[in-house]
Amino acid sequence: MSFPLSRRRFLAATASMTALPLLGHRALAAEKIKVAGIHASPVENAWNSRVHEALGAAATDGTIDYVFSEGVSGTDYARAMREFAEQGVQLIWGESYAVETEARQVAADYPDTAFLMGSSGGPSGDNFGVFGTRNHEAAYLSGMLAGALSKTNVFGSVGGYPIPEVNLLINAFRMGVKEVNPDARFLNGFIGTWFDPPKAKEAAIAQIDAGADILFGERIGTADGAKERGVRAIGSLIDYTPRYPGTVFANAMWYYRPTVDAIVADIQAGNPVGRDYTEYSFMKYGGNDIVYVEADIPAEAIAAMEARRAEIKSGAFEVPIDDKEPV
Repeated sequence: MSFPLSRRRFLAATASMTALPLLGHRALAAEKIKVAGIHASPVENAWNSRVHEALGAAATDGTIDYVFSEGVSGTDYARAMREFAEQGVQLIWGESYAVETEARQVAADYPDTAFLMGSSGGPSGDNFGVFGTRNHEAAYLSGMLAGALSKTNVFGSVGGYPIPEVNLLINAFRMGVKEVNPDARFLNGFIGTWFDPPKAKEAAIAQIDAGADILFGERIGTADGAKERGVRAIGSLIDYTPRYPGTVFANAMWYYRPTVDAIVADIQAGNPVGRDYTEYSFMKYGGNDIVYVEADIPAEAIAAMEARRAEIKSGAFEVPIDDKEPV
């Protein structure tokens, strides 16, 4: 390739899945879809890792063939999309938050190629589908647990950028806290990057110094500050408890496989993919859920949270979506 990036072919032996998709795995006899992932960050980054794991698992199942590039800068992103499209890839996965105009133009130039992009905007035409990160329901439930554990009634959160997908997550966490702790106060900081653990740690420590004793870590590095200062933290997207035992007591998990299965089914059926696939990140599809350390949380707090969790799964309770920037 003519642009500076890391390109790797997925090795099936490295994939693992933590949740079974509700839509079910496609039969091995079905035609494989050629998928290319274009990751702006390293695939080890929490958000990208969830997508990478889901696509890798689909490759392991024989549903797709998967290649990917990582560390692709905004200036090279459209060129990477075009080169994959020219190679005959059937589905190009990406994240167009920083390159919305360019990504949509590429899709318009290749109407026979399907595109699925993380985006704050809507779909375009028949071939440009979008999705948003929606582990807000799990974030709400983690807030319920946090609200029952805090001694200072001050709760912090560290985010990347104040885009809708991040805002709604932090706001959902706050709503969950407020359900069980109406006197709660909140601090928040955005670090202006998607991957800078030392900067996230620094922001976390500043909030701890201001009184926060539980932090919601939308960004990697938040739990490092919590661990150093002896307070508690909540992880987002992936399970941080093995890495931070005694510090991280709950995680708002995101599972991307239902989204992968949904768009692959559309491609195999010949359906237009220019639609919003965000719904497959909701809990009713298995797209997000909470994992927690039972021994670290009072039984009554768990009981209240689990009751609300059951209501979310059944549709009896809907976590509000507030994507305004948290104050």
